[in-house]
Amino acid sequence: QVHVTESGGGLVQAGGSLRLSCTASAPTFNTYAMGWFRQAPGKDREFVAAIGWSGRTTEYSDSVRGRFTISRDAAENTIHLQMNVLKPEDTAVYYCAVNIMAYAQGSPNEGAYDYWGQGTQVTVSS
Repeated sequence: QVHVTESGGGLVQAGGSLRLSCTASAPTFNTYAMGWFRQAPGKDREFVAAIGWSGRTTEYSDSVRGRFTISRDAAENTIHLQMNVLKPEDTAVYYCAVNIMAYAQGSPNEGAYDYWGQGTQVTVSS
């Protein structure tokens, strides 16, 4: 129904930057609230950042606020996560999530999202 595709993961040195992208594709055009979550080995999945359907409202976890920026490209129904000043602790598989409720705001709760991407690996070396 909604296909979610992430890209942009890779290997970067501590202090470096990386930019992730995620596109939500559906048979007809829709604009969705979307979010980023991550899961490191041996840890639970955790919230990273979210953006509302309009792109005007954003939310960040305390651990990334000030370093990461989420944004929306409405024309493509694509979101981006600009990650700066990366730390080894940021190493994880990053997942993009889509909320299909009309006019929804971004949410830090996994249960708010209906579709998930396969994830993209981000590795930060010390």
